Amino acid sequence: MEVRRPNQKQRAIIIVLDSLGIGSSKDAVHYGDEGADTLGHIAELCAAGKANGSCRSQSGPLHIPNLARLGLAEAAKESRGKPLPHSCKSNVIDGVFGYAQEISSGKDTPSGHWEICGLPVLFDWGVFPNTPNCFPKSLLEEIISKANIPGCLANCHASGTKVLVDFGEEHMKTGKPIFYTSSDSVFQIAAHEKTFGLEKLYDLCKIVRKTIDLLNIGRVIARPFLGDSASNFFRTSNRIDLTTPPHKPTLLDHVSEAGLPVISIGKISDIFASKGISKSVKAPNNDEIINQILDQMKVVHEGLIFANLVDFDSKFGHRRDVSGYANAIEEFDKRLPEILKLTGDNDLLLITADHGCDPTWKGTDHTREHVPALFYSKKVSSKNLGFLTTFADMGATISHHLKTPALKKGVVCNLW
Repeated sequence: MEVRRPNQKQRAIIIVLDSLGIGSSKDAVHYGDEGADTLGHIAELCAAGKANGSCRSQSGPLHIPNLARLGLAEAAKESRGKPLPHSCKSNVIDGVFGYAQEISSGKDTPSGHWEICGLPVLFDWGVFPNTPNCFPKSLLEEIISKANIPGCLANCHASGTKVLVDFGEEHMKTGKPIFYTSSDSVFQIAAHEKTFGLEKLYDLCKIVRKTIDLLNIGRVIARPFLGDSASNFFRTSNRIDLTTPPHKPTLLDHVSEAGLPVISIGKISDIFASKGISKSVKAPNNDEIINQILDQMKVVHEGLIFANLVDFDSKFGHRRDVSGYANAIEEFDKRLPEILKLTGDNDLLLITADHGCDPTWKGTDHTREHVPALFYSKKVSSKNLGFLTTFADMGATISHHLKTPALKKGVVCNLW
């Protein structure tokens, strides 16, 4: 292992485009996701003129010149086995690109992020059955008693926006919080910020977190919302995730133990239960998260800056909003040059994803897909990495760049 030399400042920036899968993985058939392709299907609909919704700022083929320059289109082509339709005709690539397979058992957010950081989740999280009254009666009775609430609503697998339409008004009248889940290992609680109270919702989530620990449920998520009727309810940015802590050290622990800063932007600190985090910065949406990335890059000159752009998944993937997702990709692409401009001589930038969430797919859940592995550094030339057998290869490469102890999983990518 290389040893960090005094005064040699190495920095890495990881940006997770939450849910931007680039083609179904080899094991997708076991998840009912064979044929899912988040980026590919969005690009195909854009090229066909079928993704020109009111929230998309332009029409026609997907316009991603900067991501294409880093190799995203080529990585997608290799993953999906056919070209990615987009507007950029230039073949110039300045990045090192590949596509990665997840080996974790699930296709959930913590598993994807932990595996990127060298800790694949090789066990099965607990999940709730996709049936009416999916939460055990005894569990609900215990939660209701401990939290001193009048009851609960929903108790089912559901879309986070649909439960507001179906149960939001009744929740406001009765004070009963909305309990729901998905195919992921998650217990979600929706409550109105004003009539129920934000702090009361957070306290309820803490009670639920302690109550379900023995069930091995990955996350308890607070889903606050506002509005006065089913026609105008909307979820706010005050979401919190109470995640089971990583069961072993991750890249974040190694970096922080080496005396280097680890800056979390967005929901990264929630995903890792704050383990290995030096500083956590919150932001309500992709645009503000990018602003925070830029701000932190200006003042933090070594260590790790780690950000998750959540809107791709929560606002567009789960809501099956193709035009909104396309617009979010294009908006990120427009701002990518700002990030590249601040990338210094000793920096390594990684742009990737944690799973898929194909907005053309059945249901509203994540999809089992490959993710892009796009590396950029002023010290490396363009290269095709091809297929990475685990997300952990990305974390191993970041660890090598930062000269911190090697991770237990993952192989260092041949960038240099």
